[in-house]
Amino acid sequence: MGVHVRRNTHLLFALLVSGIGIFVVIYASIYLRGQALLPRFYFYLLLFMVGMFGLVLAADLIALFVFWEVTTIASYLLVGFNHASAAARRSALQALLVTALGGLCLLAGLILLGNAAGSYALGNVLQAGAQIRADALYTPTLLLILAGALTKSAQVPFHFWLPNAMAAPTPVSAYLHSATMVKAGIYLIARLHPALGGTDLWEWTLTPVGATTAVVGAILALRQTDLKLALAYTTLVALGTLTMFLGSDDSVAIAAAITFVLVHAFYKAALFMVVGIIDHATGTRELAQLGGLWRSLPVSFVAALAAAVSMAGFPPFLGFIGKELKYEGALAVASEPLLVAGAAVFANALMVTVAATVVLKPFLGRPPPGAGGHEAPPGLWIGPLLLAGLGLAFGLNTGLIADNLVQPAVTAILGRPVIVELKLWHGINLPLLLSIATFGLGVAAFLAQRRLRALMSALAPRLPLSADRTWDRAIEYLKAIAAAQTHLLQRGVLSRYLTAVFATLALLLAFALLRGGDAPTADWPQLTIKAWAAMALALAGALLAAAAQRPLAAICGLGALGVGLALIYLFFGAPDVAITQLLVETLFLVMIAMTLHRLPLFPPPRRSALRVGDALLAAAVGCAVTAALLFVLQQPFDPGTQDYFERAAVPEAHGRNIVNVILVDFRALDTFGEILVVFAAAVAAAVLLRGRRGLDG
Repeated sequence: MGVHVRRNTHLLFALLVSGIGIFVVIYASIYLRGQALLPRFYFYLLLFMVGMFGLVLAADLIALFVFWEVTTIASYLLVGFNHASAAARRSALQALLVTALGGLCLLAGLILLGNAAGSYALGNVLQAGAQIRADALYTPTLLLILAGALTKSAQVPFHFWLPNAMAAPTPVSAYLHSATMVKAGIYLIARLHPALGGTDLWEWTLTPVGATTAVVGAILALRQTDLKLALAYTTLVALGTLTMFLGSDDSVAIAAAITFVLVHAFYKAALFMVVGIIDHATGTRELAQLGGLWRSLPVSFVAALAAAVSMAGFPPFLGFIGKELKYEGALAVASEPLLVAGAAVFANALMVTVAATVVLKPFLGRPPPGAGGHEAPPGLWIGPLLLAGLGLAFGLNTGLIADNLVQPAVTAILGRPVIVELKLWHGINLPLLLSIATFGLGVAAFLAQRRLRALMSALAPRLPLSADRTWDRAIEYLKAIAAAQTHLLQRGVLSRYLTAVFATLALLLAFALLRGGDAPTADWPQLTIKAWAAMALALAGALLAAAAQRPLAAICGLGALGVGLALIYLFFGAPDVAITQLLVETLFLVMIAMTLHRLPLFPPPRRSALRVGDALLAAAVGCAVTAALLFVLQQPFDPGTQDYFERAAVPEAHGRNIVNVILVDFRALDTFGEILVVFAAAVAAAVLLRGRRGLDG
């Protein structure tokens, strides 16, 4: 049953990704017709679709994270598709940074989660819920994972990036920011519910955050006059509602969340497409400049009306069933039913107001002077019409989704068998009374929306409803810190760079040694006379190179140092390394000798204080490295790595030379990178030689 349930959970979100994606692709082919970069747009869109498919179908935590980041990068490219627009570039960067920072938190959380479960296979993780919740690192694991999910799904206080992302083309808004990308965080919360849910921390984090996001989104949606922005803020309402209900462990609340995932995807994608049609036909999305469009856009009006009715939660649409389930689930939440029910009623009432505003004013309002327009091509209205029709079809026949989509998903989320019933009529009960109250409040707010909009426009600047300005200030502070750091460190002086690098190395090694416990000891009696001689040669070469005032003396000192190191390698059983070191030193000396007459004279000697500082730094680094090596060599030898390579060399890599096997198979990427470096150096040398030959000719 577990495999069957997991497939159905994946099926729910995979159908949303692919089904709505098909309509968006058709819609974009007409909406963006004539766009010079249309092939690039399709590449970005399909890349995003691949990322979402990989995300919802991943059976491994690391694979899930990889596809999570694919959606982040693809959404950045899509939001910033109109790269000539400064607003689009800013919004794309904002979405990228917010979701990428959340992604880094998610990666850390998934690593902790896999360690707590003893496996990174998602199936094993979901079955180890009790073990994970009892782990000492459960709290940081949960908070890190929720940081990734909540930033992706634009929960307060990270909600500001989602409305700004409406700078993207309308097909992107219809797909990414209503049905797919923003649902990635919701999917992650639902998917990991069996492993992480059921605790007070889970519930008291998700429920208040979701309720706050729903209320803030509803308030901000009501004060918008741009149709696209109004829909964007209602997406915040939906995402907050889903997060709020997923914080519960009650089957009705989870069923309400899963049903609303479908409801929201259908009506929101349809309404975004209709707004795109209005913009395409009239050149504006401002409410004050729209009216009477039902005559010129009759099919689009039907699609908009059906989608808005589902959004408002009127029967017999699926939106009504979802709203009834939400109220039933809110009342079933044991810890804070008043908070959840109050937030749901308030948000849904303003959703009724926004739904009426989006349809009634543009289509049935008084036409402005000079208004006109014509019905869009079928490629634009077929998508919203069918999506809105699905909301009606599933509302009239709930069995189409209850048994095959909603119930398996709820069962998978809760980790136990659950029976879900979706029906239009539940009798006269408290959820029905709350629905009636919702309609009444929504209608009252619609009639008084001008006053409410003016009131909220006056109060909004004084209330912390958005962190957009805070984000700008944070970016400015970050730039200032980066500039100061660059001014301090990146002064174009190589000696400063080397000083910073070696000082950091010495400090880190000293810190590690101080925390390591007992001080390392040196076994001096084991050193032979020839070892002492090699060390003396290397030390003398180093001192000569440091004190030299002429290039030739410095080069000779470096050569002596290299020969001394080669002898040390030879005496301690590494003849291959010794030969390599000797060849490198010889080649270096030959090359330097050939170009010595072209080298400039050494600069005047540095001040004695600076030379003393360099000497002290060199001594500190040398002592720290020596102590670290002695400390490591005194630790008990663990043959585990050696035993593994001896066992795995033949059956896994099909080779008996263990060194070659490690280089070619187990370190394949590292070796490949080294080959690329050598190849790049060879290409650069060939180019330089060709250019030199041309100059000589």
